[in-house]
Amino acid sequence: MEFFIIIIGSIFVSNIVLTQFLGICPFVGVSGKLSTSIGMGGAVVFVLTLSTLVTWIIQYYILNPFGLAFMQTIVFILVIAALVQMVEIMLKKVSPSLYSALGVFLPLITTNCAVLGVAILTIQKDFDLIHGVVYAISNAIGFTLAMVIFAGIREHLDLMEVPKGMKGVPIALIVAGILALSFMGFTGLV
Repeated sequence: MEFFIIIIGSIFVSNIVLTQFLGICPFVGVSGKLSTSIGMGGAVVFVLTLSTLVTWIIQYYILNPFGLAFMQTIVFILVIAALVQMVEIMLKKVSPSLYSALGVFLPLITTNCAVLGVAILTIQKDFDLIHGVVYAISNAIGFTLAMVIFAGIREHLDLMEVPKGMKGVPIALIVAGILALSFMGFTGLV
């Protein structure tokens, strides 16, 4: 039951993008096309899961025992940067078209505050390794879900008649706000 609560809570109730507002840059920047957002979501799932696993191990087996917990943020950023480089190299070999479509946003996963935020939240919530990995995967799925929904809406908006002053970024931000409000409805606020 604990895992179910973590999964549903992370994907819908406390969606990392739409209710905690972490990872907005790739959310808005890469969500222009459905295929690109799915590719970015896959990269984020991989990086977020692996970085949470590695940072949890580093936190509890190196930083805490040696009294270096104050270096948490710097160490976590270095781990995330190394993992993003690995994903970038893999994508360049496996899927050059996706690599070029993601463009500058792929290296920006390094500075995606959602990845760092989940790694830190896993430690702050005092999750054990298994719960932390489930939390990370669930947040990554929630991130991907939000991006895919937003990309689908943006593709549909491109086909609609939108007033000239609202085309592009203004209508995208309004839709993002409405999407965030709809996900906040899962919290049960009255």
